[in-house]
Amino acid sequence: MPENLEVKIRKFEPRDTQNVRRIIHDTALLGESGALFFEGEEVLSDALTLYFTDYEPQSCFVAEVNSEIAGCLVGAKNKLILEKIFNKEIAPGLFCKAIKTGVLANKKNIIFILGCLWDAIRGRFIAPDFSRDYPAILHINVRNGFRGRDIGSKLMESYLNYLRQEGVLGVHLATMSEAGAGFFLKQGFKLLFASKRSYFRPVLHKVVPLYIYGMKLA
Repeated sequence: MPENLEVKIRKFEPRDTQNVRRIIHDTALLGESGALFFEGEEVLSDALTLYFTDYEPQSCFVAEVNSEIAGCLVGAKNKLILEKIFNKEIAPGLFCKAIKTGVLANKKNIIFILGCLWDAIRGRFIAPDFSRDYPAILHINVRNGFRGRDIGSKLMESYLNYLRQEGVLGVHLATMSEAGAGFFLKQGFKLLFASKRSYFRPVLHKVVPLYIYGMKLA
């Protein structure tokens, strides 16, 4: 890809939905495809994107390179509202779709679900609630081949400016990527909490760290 391509950051539009779903699915596991740990692209993509694209699209941004979507940032101004809508409106439909399509009977998916349950039993999902001081959240994804070109930084700048204009007090996020951790520190975030996750061990053959970073905006 040429070095001098112009990157355009703009608000998400409905026509971007499929591109955003594909990017987030294809980078779901430390920048690699979610298919590595979960079979059923529609169900996984719904779980990862449906709230953002259908319930709060105004808080989402995309990065265009020569009219091609190279990356995206999906966000929510209030995590508690996201969780309420997800649990009430989205989760039941996801469960029904998973049953109908048979993904819950897939061996790979069973292993992943059991791994999540094991981490839950061991208390690895327990973390402080940062939503009071850092109510907003975000997920940022850049396609392989477009990384290292400041696309992530430009997406982040647009989102943070948007949150400030909306009067949001702060934002937090979680990452399992060491490279991601370094990126967020460079953006001005600070480490709020660190833990570990083991449910990707069948794929990655190791326990991975989980970092939660936050930034106050007001």
